[in-house]
Amino acid sequence: MAGMSPMFRRSDRRTESKAPEHRLVTLIRKPGCHLCDDAELVIEKVCAELGVPWEQKDITLDEELHRAYWEQIPVVLVDGAQHTFWRVDEERLRKALAR
Repeated sequence: MAGMSPMFRRSDRRTESKAPEHRLVTLIRKPGCHLCDDAELVIEKVCAELGVPWEQKDITLDEELHRAYWEQIPVVLVDGAQHTFWRVDEERLRKALAR
């Protein structure tokens, strides 16, 4: 068993190097949007499971977001890059966050 310890340590280090602290999921939404509510449920679940922080931004309060994303609401960003819009696929989001 002593021979197995280094392997476990290497594995632990690999996991630590992919720690989710640097990840951030952003949901860009608008009030009264049922697709936004659906997206929020998926994001909340996946982020809670993976320990990834997430935030919401209201498109009606930000002119730049409004110009960029109005026709795609809800929009999901992962680390500032657009991941998806309209519908959030749980497995696809999970895979994106595991990278």
